[in-house]
Amino acid sequence: MNAGVPDTLEEALSPQWLSAALEPRFPGIAVRGVTLGPIVDRVSTNARFTIECEGGVPEGLSPRLCVKGYFNEQGREARFVGEREAYFYRDLAAESGVRTLRSVYADFDTEARHGVVVTEDIVADGGSFLDAASHITPDRAADSLSQFAKLHASTWGNDKWSEKPWLASNLAGALRAWGEDAITARIEGNFHGPNGRRVPDEISDAPRLTRAYSSLVTTLEAEQASSDWCVIHGDAHIGNTFLDPSGALSLVDWQLVQRGMWYLDVGTHIATALTVEDRRASERDLLWHYLDCLESHGVTPPSRDVAWRAMGRGILRGLFLWGITTKVAPNLIEILLHRLGTAVADHDALSPEMYLAPL
Repeated sequence: MNAGVPDTLEEALSPQWLSAALEPRFPGIAVRGVTLGPIVDRVSTNARFTIECEGGVPEGLSPRLCVKGYFNEQGREARFVGEREAYFYRDLAAESGVRTLRSVYADFDTEARHGVVVTEDIVADGGSFLDAASHITPDRAADSLSQFAKLHASTWGNDKWSEKPWLASNLAGALRAWGEDAITARIEGNFHGPNGRRVPDEISDAPRLTRAYSSLVTTLEAEQASSDWCVIHGDAHIGNTFLDPSGALSLVDWQLVQRGMWYLDVGTHIATALTVEDRRASERDLLWHYLDCLESHGVTPPSRDVAWRAMGRGILRGLFLWGITTKVAPNLIEILLHRLGTAVADHDALSPEMYLAPL
């Protein structure tokens, strides 16, 4: 049986499609029943479900699964955003060794431009997803940074990933799609509304942030062409992590995975994962820890001085992404704008020397 990418949620939850989708990894599987669980329906649809199989569920497969696709009316207009994530789970996740959801099916329909992923249901198995309101200690942040280092090191300058279209840099995606005026208006709305009430005054300048990020993109494109790049998560804020059933911090939501520079993940992650006080007290040690992890995987890391300056660029990237974010709970946007805005101020990351000058 050949399981094409399903067009509807009903198809994705049908025993016939699931049997065909799971067959390559679990030969002989015959799904005979599906019990639907909770559904989260935003742009993407995430549906949890449980399967029953003839002769029992095969060894090595959890009966509790989750399908992610773009099935609703809003999602159909944005199906292309599932491409990177589907290919990541299909082609790169296992090879990288990074802790993430265990995928049992992932594929992308190049005609319908639709990516669908089926993973084990981490919540049903005792895991939990995190967000900005979750309490993360520096020790947990060190654990997650070790996973970013594993992803980065496994792809560091690796020709295998250098020409994959789905890994093309997308740092300017929002700027191209909406234009600088619309981007600036979005940031203005966040900075000067309730979401921006704790952004430092010297940072709460939407046109300045737009100009700085646009210039940073140009700098990054030049740097990536002449330096060792790696595959980055691309959206490394704390809300894109979860605790697996053992309590290990893991990475999730790979829609922005791409070739890029390591510090874009590291700066964004450190600035969003911790309270301002914890970040100020531990960020140097966390950055040195990340560099040590890189070295343990056989990569020659940048010097500490270069890495410290580079981290500010990752923080600037994070503030830009959350400055344009609207479709998230306001209390979470407010927390991350406070953390990122304060980190940008602490690192003077809006200074042209930070995003224009060579590292």
